[in-house]
Amino acid sequence: MTRIIVAITAILLAGIGSVVSAEVPLQRQTELLHLLKHDCGSCHGMRLEGGLGPALTAQRLAPYGIDFLALTIIQGRPGTPMPPWRPFISEHEARWLAQQLKQGIRP
Repeated sequence: MTRIIVAITAILLAGIGSVVSAEVPLQRQTELLHLLKHDCGSCHGMRLEGGLGPALTAQRLAPYGIDFLALTIIQGRPGTPMPPWRPFISEHEARWLAQQLKQGIRP
């Protein structure tokens, strides 16, 4: 019984850690959402429903994990028009942005 409680506690704490690690200061969130609308939107569509790049809707991104999406944001996609955004945002911010996209945010 003790092992089960310890296992459940560990799982819950792991989930809380990922939420806490995704926190970004409010001012920076505003800047990232502006970037999403104006920079990402120029290829992915102003409503993120697709354009030169694929749609960034929650439904379209559902099969992909946060880590994969954040890595795509940071490193870009070689052989495609998707540029690396590492010079402009941190990995932490890319994870936050990926979480927002997976939750269906619209700029």
